[in-house]
Amino acid sequence: MVSDFIAVLANPSAGRGRHRGLLPGVVEALGTAGHAVRILTAGSGIEAEAACHAAVADGAAAVVAVGGDGTVHRALQSVAGQPAGFGVVPAGTGNDFASAVGVPPDPLAAAAGIAVALRDDRAHRFDLARTVDAHGERRWFCAVMAAGFDALVNERANRMRRPTGPRRYDLAIVLELARLRARRYTLTLDGEELAFPAEIVAVGNCASYGGGMRMLPDADPADGLLDVLFAAPLGRLDLMRLKPRLRGGTHVRDPRVTVRRAREVRIMAEGIVAYADGERLGPLPVEVSCVPGAVRLLR
Repeated sequence: MVSDFIAVLANPSAGRGRHRGLLPGVVEALGTAGHAVRILTAGSGIEAEAACHAAVADGAAAVVAVGGDGTVHRALQSVAGQPAGFGVVPAGTGNDFASAVGVPPDPLAAAAGIAVALRDDRAHRFDLARTVDAHGERRWFCAVMAAGFDALVNERANRMRRPTGPRRYDLAIVLELARLRARRYTLTLDGEELAFPAEIVAVGNCASYGGGMRMLPDADPADGLLDVLFAAPLGRLDLMRLKPRLRGGTHVRDPRVTVRRAREVRIMAEGIVAYADGERLGPLPVEVSCVPGAVRLLR
């Protein structure tokens, strides 16, 4: 099998469309690696993943995700644990994985770095999180899995048809706050079982999600461990007071917030659909394990 092309998965709506004219420059920069560049076509997330898997099966030297964490999440499903290289051109609303692993924030500089790394056969190994749901389905994520209030907000927002844009998410927050209640969780960390009521639960391979919210400020995607956060019941007022502190990661100083580290995590709770990298995983329970060095990052 000859690895003679770079596969590019681009999301034209990433970053609310502000990088629509970016792709020709990215293709030109990637082309300096000496490989043909193949743009993958897809009309949905499922089609995007299928296109990336097909490219890797065809012998792609690398898969490059042009977009935000959602696009990265889709592309990662094909390269995790595989010899193909992976590149990220940050062009989304949230570029948390790219930031965590040292990708330049300028898209064209990131593309140029990918080309140089590919030409020089240089890659950096980073961890990924692998999930297994109750049906045995396996998926990978790179940044943070939400399994509490934020997951409930995402699930509600995705069910709503109106309003459109960011206002839908804002409305979903208000509606979920109105029905806020602590849920009973069972959390298993490397065999140690914990049971508690909580409104916020998250598992992270990287520090931030949602475009810079540092839910797990000390998470390191190269330490072979997952960071796990959960908080004692806060109630509506204290939850809203805690949320602004996520930007600076200072919420972990609150005595009601606990952060642990583990290689393997199992989360159980009724009525929660987990989201990872902003993408829907499915209902709990979910098992999560850290896979050290699972991706060969080109930068």
